[in-house]
Amino acid sequence: MTAVVATAPLVLSAGDLVLALAAENPEPSAGTSAGAQTGPHLELLGGPVEPVGGGVWIKIEGMPTGWDTVTVTSPALTDPIRLVPKEKGATESSEAQKGAGAWIRSDIAPGRYALTATSRGRAVTTTELTVKPQDPALIGRFVAGPKGGNLGRADSTPNVTVRPGAEIVVLLADVVPAPDEETLTVKSPALHGPLTVEKDSPDDPGCKCDDGSTVYAGHATVRDDLRPGTYALTVVSHHGQSTSTAQLKVAGEPVTSRRHWLIGTAAVLALAVAGGFTLRRRRRRPRAA
Repeated sequence: MTAVVATAPLVLSAGDLVLALAAENPEPSAGTSAGAQTGPHLELLGGPVEPVGGGVWIKIEGMPTGWDTVTVTSPALTDPIRLVPKEKGATESSEAQKGAGAWIRSDIAPGRYALTATSRGRAVTTTELTVKPQDPALIGRFVAGPKGGNLGRADSTPNVTVRPGAEIVVLLADVVPAPDEETLTVKSPALHGPLTVEKDSPDDPGCKCDDGSTVYAGHATVRDDLRPGTYALTVVSHHGQSTSTAQLKVAGEPVTSRRHWLIGTAAVLALAVAGGFTLRRRRRRPRAA
């Protein structure tokens, strides 16, 4: 004789939405396929394994009609993920909605982390995310050259020579960038200070050789007091895991000395013109009766 066990729905406090999550729909395990699940369950759209610093995109399915918001949290994520119905009366969230993704923290160890979905203060389902080590950098090139150039072989390091005081563009192309690194910092004794290079920079010359890579670029002015020589440019990426170095050759007359001469000459000419104009006005002033 088979015993029959009654199941009772979960009812939230007065005024809250009634979530009829029957006990015969147990919480799915991480390995259960989404097609076999009938209760609320999370789906990791990029798969259950992501690298440190990578991105997570999530949707929820199987919610009761009338739900409004689900918040997904995890110690692995930089921010909570907020999910809303795909449309009025839908039991699932949209895959393309704004806010359905978050970055995985860059300071955590690889491992397995729980993702918990809550609605109106109550947990409705959980799933598991496996975080693997971050993919190593694959630097296509790290170069510098005069601003306005193509940064090709002829006008970029190590073949190009720039003058003290010249403006240069620094570029790093990474085939496998760290997903959450939007900017990098370049350091060199040839520059006045650290230089920030960034994605989607207007300084990127758009070389075909960088196709398939993420390009970081930025511009700076070479110090005008440098002696002729070769100076290292260094950038650290992948949160300290990758270091790239380029050699910048500096020689010739400082650009800024010529600029100062031109500015000084222009100032003298302007003063001379202004003085002549004033003198002429004084000469033309009518005599008093």
